Amino acid sequence: MKIEVWSDFACPFCYIGKRRLEGALEQFAHRDDIEVEFRSFELDPNAKRDVDYDVNDMLANKYGMTREQAQANNRQLTEQARTLGLDYHMDEIKLTNTFDAHRLTHLAAKYGKREAMAERLLKAYFTDSKHLGDQETLADLAAEVGLDRAEALKALQSEDFSQEVRADEQEASQIGVRGVPFFVIDRKYAVSGAQPSEVFLQAISQAYQESQPLKVFGGNGSEDGDDAACADGVCAPKQ
Repeated sequence: MKIEVWSDFACPFCYIGKRRLEGALEQFAHRDDIEVEFRSFELDPNAKRDVDYDVNDMLANKYGMTREQAQANNRQLTEQARTLGLDYHMDEIKLTNTFDAHRLTHLAAKYGKREAMAERLLKAYFTDSKHLGDQETLADLAAEVGLDRAEALKALQSEDFSQEVRADEQEASQIGVRGVPFFVIDRKYAVSGAQPSEVFLQAISQAYQESQPLKVFGGNGSEDGDDAACADGVCAPKQ
């Protein structure tokens, strides 16, 4: 069974949602039967790579609040993240365009390291205050998860994996994703937002139950079984 996760590395709730999903999977008895696949989504595809304002000014301008209100909201968000073991440094975030970071995850997918790359990028942004728009920085982060740094830098300096990012985003649009994080479970259920682990666990359990074949008790439904049943147009007692 597959869980697809559309998220952006500039989204604080995506990191929180990732941890809550992981918390649900830790409680799920069939965790080894589930594949988690991270998909690309940009909150602001038009974001600049380098900006001369901080996250508090950005939030104040975007939502019509004061800088002090933005700082208070970020403190509250930091506390929420801390309950999940995440160490946010919101005032030190380096705002940037995340397109190259998403391209890097597609390179990582070639080597089975997409989830590890996504985790490292989220930590780099919210905890380590790294500039995810800087290609040299991204190459360093790629090396940290076991990718070849030179290969990563070469890919970032080209247009490699651009189409893959756009394909993820187009698919998100087609299935109705309007915000992230957005979790699609076995293409049957969706969880929108960083919901509590209990919500994830309920959805995963339901989808898993529906994905399993029927279990038959009391024989095989034919005259060769010990049950009373009709098969192949015949209803005859076992001799």
